[in-house]
Amino acid sequence: MKKLIINGQHELTGEIKISGAKNSVVALIPAAILSDDNVTLYNVPNISDTLALIDIIKLLNGKVEYENETMKIDTSQIENKVVPENLSKKLRASYYFMGALLGKFHYAEIYFPGGCNIGSRPIDFHINGFKKLGAEVTIEGNKYIFKANKLKGARIYLDFASVGATINIMLAAVKAEGTTYISNAAKEPEIVNIASLLNNMGAKISGAGTSEIKIEGVNHLHSGVIDVIPDRIEAGTYTIIGALLGKNLKISGIIEEHIDALLSKLKEMGVDMIIDDNDIIINHPKEYKPINVKTLVFPGFATDLGQPMSVLLTQADGMSIFEETIYENRMGHIKYLQKMGANIRVNDRTAIIIGKTPLKGEEVVATDLRAGAAMVIAGLIAKGTTTVNEIDHILRGYENIVEKLQNVGADIKTIEE
Repeated sequence: MKKLIINGQHELTGEIKISGAKNSVVALIPAAILSDDNVTLYNVPNISDTLALIDIIKLLNGKVEYENETMKIDTSQIENKVVPENLSKKLRASYYFMGALLGKFHYAEIYFPGGCNIGSRPIDFHINGFKKLGAEVTIEGNKYIFKANKLKGARIYLDFASVGATINIMLAAVKAEGTTYISNAAKEPEIVNIASLLNNMGAKISGAGTSEIKIEGVNHLHSGVIDVIPDRIEAGTYTIIGALLGKNLKISGIIEEHIDALLSKLKEMGVDMIIDDNDIIINHPKEYKPINVKTLVFPGFATDLGQPMSVLLTQADGMSIFEETIYENRMGHIKYLQKMGANIRVNDRTAIIIGKTPLKGEEVVATDLRAGAAMVIAGLIAKGTTTVNEIDHILRGYENIVEKLQNVGADIKTIEE
């Protein structure tokens, strides 16, 4: 069992380079199977979710070469096979093979996806979209079966602007007959990244990044190439760390507009930042103003940054409020922050945080990916030693997190017991 050992309260100086986006690459890899040739992805993060998806591609008889952040996927011999539970449960994003296999073969069998336990994340929107395109959906125990004689373009309205449903419907619709419109589509940058790859492969998608996406079906998708966009959640996480411990800490390779909501909140708190093109130079201030944070769909404050942000709020002078509106189980980290000395009261999806409170090192648990990031941040600012258990959650989404933090002066290491 891997653990993190963190000795806190070290200032951080130097440069942290942001990796490719987890939430993009987990959809780009399944999207590749729609090609009848090959796909090349650049800036691919070496995280456990990436490796789990490679296993599924290989199961489907695809060939994968992956080194130095470059992945080449040969899909010319792809076969349609059942995606078994031991692979699908490794990550939530395995469900993108539903849309990709349905779009390519008009048939898909895949077991329920896994992922973090951050609340109810039903795939009803995905399923309803597939049905609108002409698919029949059957559930046998823990397995979904999707079948269509042919897929036909349709008008699909999403009751909630779901990123997963928007991408999955795009994957299923790119080779459907006619034109598909997705209304109330999610606008996240990762969706634009996926649409860009598909268009590079010969798809006809317009409107990605807006609330209505138009997909004109094509018969064939050829080879394609794409750069994975920088990970805005990783960028936000390290920026929060810089706001707490940075001394001319440079966060490089960011896209400013992707983290605008976070940057505006940090400025509101009084954090010293200089933004220069794709870099941020950040210094921790002597004191922080309390603020309110409410998570929303993009371009609002990202739900994936809510838990890391709540740690920063413990260091503000006064009362801050953190409200989660997307998932109901985003408060799993709070009891560990309280154990470390934080003054936090939780009411359903709202945390009332009274600061400033010094944190002390304790033994804590990474209950999910972003809660794990929050525990790392808490350990970095705490007095004494913090042990973070169940760090496999963290390794799913943060490439080389230990090495990146060590390189800028953090006292952090991984141990195995």
